[in-house]
Amino acid sequence: MKTLGSIGLGALVGFIITVVLSVIYPGIGYILGGFIGGIVAGLIARGIMGGAMAGLLSGIFSSIGLATLAFLGFIVAGGLTHGFLGVLFGGLAGLALGIIILILGVLVSVISAIGGFIGGAIAR
Repeated sequence: MKTLGSIGLGALVGFIITVVLSVIYPGIGYILGGFIGGIVAGLIARGIMGGAMAGLLSGIFSSIGLATLAFLGFIVAGGLTHGFLGVLFGGLAGLALGIIILILGVLVSVISAIGGFIGGAIAR
């Protein structure tokens, strides 16, 4: 009997794992978290194509979420330390870092999709 897993649940769990590892270990944790999150997403999605889709979705959503967190974090940090001008320059710094995260997010999404493919093949 064939049982299908949940692609959405796999993508959500992969997203959470990716974001947590990238916050704890900045830099390499983002790439490693994408791969581990993709594998877990593939294990939950159960299947090669479902795992690859869940891994890709978790990679895309993690890059968008981390870019948003970086942007808002720099705005808050600048505002708390330097007032209104800190908000403006914090927003510029957060925007620059957010763009870098989105560019790196393309690589992480591909790595996460490969991890999802591997996890789906294991669960099959």
